[in-house]
Amino acid sequence: MSRAARSGWIAAVPLLLSACAGTALQREVARPLPQRALVAPNRFVVVTVRNAPQPRADRPGSTPRGYDGAGHYGVTASAAEAIHSLEHTYRLHTVSAWPIATLRVHCVVFEVPPSESASHLIASLHRDPRVESVQRLNTFVTDSAREAPATVASDESHASDWMPYNDPYGHLQNTLRELGVIDAQRDSRGRGITVAVIDTGVDIDHPDLDRHKFSRRNFVDADDREFRLDRHGTEVAGVIGAVADNGIGIVGIAPGARLLALKACWQPSAGASRAVCNSFTLAQALEAAIVAHADIVNLSLAGPPDPLLARLVRRGLQQGIVFVGAVAPPGEPRGFPVGLDGVLAVAPSEEASGEADYLYAPGHDVLTLVPGGHYDFASGSSLATAEVSGIVALMLSRKPHQSVAEIKSLLARSSQHIATADGLRPSVNASAALAAEFVPDRGRLATTR
Repeated sequence: MSRAARSGWIAAVPLLLSACAGTALQREVARPLPQRALVAPNRFVVVTVRNAPQPRADRPGSTPRGYDGAGHYGVTASAAEAIHSLEHTYRLHTVSAWPIATLRVHCVVFEVPPSESASHLIASLHRDPRVESVQRLNTFVTDSAREAPATVASDESHASDWMPYNDPYGHLQNTLRELGVIDAQRDSRGRGITVAVIDTGVDIDHPDLDRHKFSRRNFVDADDREFRLDRHGTEVAGVIGAVADNGIGIVGIAPGARLLALKACWQPSAGASRAVCNSFTLAQALEAAIVAHADIVNLSLAGPPDPLLARLVRRGLQQGIVFVGAVAPPGEPRGFPVGLDGVLAVAPSEEASGEADYLYAPGHDVLTLVPGGHYDFASGSSLATAEVSGIVALMLSRKPHQSVAEIKSLLARSSQHIATADGLRPSVNASAALAAEFVPDRGRLATTR
């Protein structure tokens, strides 16, 4: 299904994601993992068993097609029996379970018995023919730091020749100028594109977010209040989609895009920028993004290689989804998500290492949204990743039928240099990327100051 053809379907995403009844997809919701799994994940394993029911049509004469049939996907008797048998054989306790429609498997989180080592259990389960896959419950973290000790004060007395909008803090968004966003928005504002933000929750009541272009789901807990208080996801959503020219706050890179907030991460403490996720919550969020036919998935997080998450990303890539991921801090190995072929790997320009396979964007002193209707500066690869996701939304809105390889090539060869505290560093440029969309690839464009 093309992105243009999906525009009507996407309009129904809020209803699909917020419905409490009606489809089997909503009935097959995994219960939240217990607190002990969040604080001691090394005592839990993730197991999948085969779960391939016969597809059924919605109505007489209709035909199941692709992943649109995921709403009717449930647990088969054979999968349920396999799980029960594994529990009995290995003395396991199921803490949560959920059928993954796009992979045709049933996924279960088992608690490792106190007398058993996780490594020994994984080795035994790996040899068991009833098991389709087994792995550790891995942990992932976001990379963002609060830059200023206080939120931005209201001051509408400043003006700037380069900022055409009436948003009072727009003149403080130097990253928009460095990224060529304002010029690019003359041609595209991301209209018709859905960006899935797999992160913490988001302050959906923030006055600088358009609730009519916003959908959400929570795969961590049922705490709606905490969802709105989460900082990291609010920061990322603000960079991508803050409303432009509304007389308040800041300007998002793709203010015309729809945002799909999928909470798979949680903050260790109230107000913290850093957040933590795990294999199970991220798998649920990735599945939701795939089923919702998101155009872009923003993954401002990093962690170890993860076989289950890798399978879901590869399935999403086959569907034409663009995945944008954050590069881990220096010294840490490339794992998930940027270790996967086809994922756009983003690092802050200020920390450019010269890695040819990375894309770079400003990551220090980025002004964005924070909960409670406030604004603040933040830094980290999380913000740089969100900037690239926003630019990709501008590109796809203007020219929908582009592959990930084409997008990456355009962003790389149209990159320019920006001034940082350590001298000139590379950065993607939205205006140059849009200008290059209809120009044959003759190699990397010359960078400018």
